[in-house]
Amino acid sequence: MNAVHGHFADVVALLLCAVILVWSFKRVGLPPILAYLLTGLVAAGYGLIDNSHEIHLIAEVGIVFLLFSLGLEFSIPKLMAMRSVVFGLGSAQVLLSILIGTSLVSLFGFSGSESLMIACIVSLSSTAVVVKIMKESGMLNMRKGQLAIGVLLFQDIAVVPMLIIFPLMASTDNQVLVGALVLALAKGAFVCLLLWAIGKWILPKVFNEVALARTDELFVLTTLVVALCAGALTYAFGLSMALGAFLAGMMLGESQYRHQLEAEIRPFRDILMGLFFVTVGMQLDVAYVITAFGYIVAALAALLLAKVTIIYFSAQLMGERKRDALASGVMLWQMGEFGFVLVALAGQHNLLTPDTASFLIALGVLSMALTPYLIGEIERLLKLFKLDGEHKSDFSYAGFKENTVKDHVVIFGYARVGQTIARFLKPEAIPYIAIERNPIIVQEAQTAGEPVIFGHAGQKAILKSACVNKARLVIVTMDDFEQSQIVIDALKHYAPEVKILVRMQDDTHLEDLKQLGVTEVVPESLEASLMLVSHVLYMSGVPMRRIFKRVSKERQNRYEYLHGFFTGSPDEMNEYGNNHSSFVTDRLEYLHAVALPEDAYAVDKTISELQLVRHKVVVKALRRDGIEISMPDEDILLQSSDVLLLKGKPRRVERAEQFILDGLP
Repeated sequence: MNAVHGHFADVVALLLCAVILVWSFKRVGLPPILAYLLTGLVAAGYGLIDNSHEIHLIAEVGIVFLLFSLGLEFSIPKLMAMRSVVFGLGSAQVLLSILIGTSLVSLFGFSGSESLMIACIVSLSSTAVVVKIMKESGMLNMRKGQLAIGVLLFQDIAVVPMLIIFPLMASTDNQVLVGALVLALAKGAFVCLLLWAIGKWILPKVFNEVALARTDELFVLTTLVVALCAGALTYAFGLSMALGAFLAGMMLGESQYRHQLEAEIRPFRDILMGLFFVTVGMQLDVAYVITAFGYIVAALAALLLAKVTIIYFSAQLMGERKRDALASGVMLWQMGEFGFVLVALAGQHNLLTPDTASFLIALGVLSMALTPYLIGEIERLLKLFKLDGEHKSDFSYAGFKENTVKDHVVIFGYARVGQTIARFLKPEAIPYIAIERNPIIVQEAQTAGEPVIFGHAGQKAILKSACVNKARLVIVTMDDFEQSQIVIDALKHYAPEVKILVRMQDDTHLEDLKQLGVTEVVPESLEASLMLVSHVLYMSGVPMRRIFKRVSKERQNRYEYLHGFFTGSPDEMNEYGNNHSSFVTDRLEYLHAVALPEDAYAVDKTISELQLVRHKVVVKALRRDGIEISMPDEDILLQSSDVLLLKGKPRRVERAEQFILDGLP
């Protein structure tokens, strides 16, 4: 019992240390990653927690969740459209890093096998650090972010043969090594195909049923189970758990639940990722770092120069902009979390000496610690090298979730009331984004090309996806006070300056809502009574001008910001997330926007050359440089960053999109 209490006290002390350090680092503008690394150093120094296998396994789950959320950002057609980055730039970086690294390390007296292993370890970059920083800074959808992600994806694939080769390098039998690699590739192909089939046909149906249940706990639980089961499946086949989670996320990336899935997984991911960095910090031998500090600094400089140079020139050969090539190199210069796994694996088989392993761990920890600072200084580095004058716009794969979205209206609830509001905003060219929890409404609205997000409006990740902090107005259409209160609290924490307009059945909670910071409350009972009085007076012979004057005066007295704007609507509904969706299906056509990345099959081809008539799909519009061209000429030459608006039946549009992106019929 005393041992249990002792472990409990150690965990509490560790968490308290993490809270204090993260808060302190945020106050001085430093990234939380450094605070977690320092927490690991403190934990190791004072023996707060055992550096056991269980702790490392839990920390690895954080990487699984990270790769799952990363997979949500991609789809098979988009990944195929990025194949030149993943398999071109990614393979060039890994192979050149291994070849050059092996040659350089062998100059310091290491054997051929040791040099190869060290080169493999330092060739990998940190998915955990880089992706986390890019997601927080908004660089994930920029071209430099896409280059970094492509390289990281290939590195994750390259980890698989490395994990197999290292244990087998103790054996001199080359036939055993080759046979193991062939078997690993076969297993990898099978499990990828299996996960693709499950994610394509089974997971969307599962989440449809879960979403219809309207239970947040069930949605969270299902998300966790899917991510962990996908990781467990690939792990059972001897592959990386992170690879399986990424594939599962990628299969769900095209569904309407993408934003909600990311929001649900975020708390677990961030906490476990923090634990991962704590375990990394625990592996750092401070005494050894002090002794060999000069050599470690020299190795850090060599690692930075070598990897940035390799990525920069490789990206240049592929035709990328200099600024993007340099920025992606700076992002990926560090040693990655899988490097620690490979160091431990090599140590188990006595392939590396303890001093070499300690040196590599110190190199990895310090390179991770310096990465947030260097990424934050990218713009200054671009100016230093005079690469900040290229004005070609970054291309975003995220639809309306772009950095340019601002001064729009955010509508919480896209049932009859929300749809009516959107219908009036469109003719006035006022952009809007809607958030809705009913999966049927979301699916049909997204099918029609409407900017609608599935998710709970009270979650910060959903608010961020809708760019609420840049909105001119937020409209809460739910008439339930408890639901509205949750949403308003979240809004005031995330975007305290945004104006909020709330719909209510009556004035019962008027003062409460005002105290919460609501700009204006529109009670249905007042609007209904004003419309009823208007009809009564008109049918009693009162002139219409006098009726309008009295009603307008009543509204002016009641509303601070609105003067006779609301005239009532027979289409309004009293339920947020109602299941009846005939309102959408009767009026909306299936329109789908397809963005063209640089490697898309359709780039440098005319619309007529694509012969989309074979797919029974029509190009309704073309958006280029922010300008929309309705019914474009079929002889127009398509360019990268163009957006095609396709019209047709869902399956035909899906096949046409795949053809446009990767050329597959």
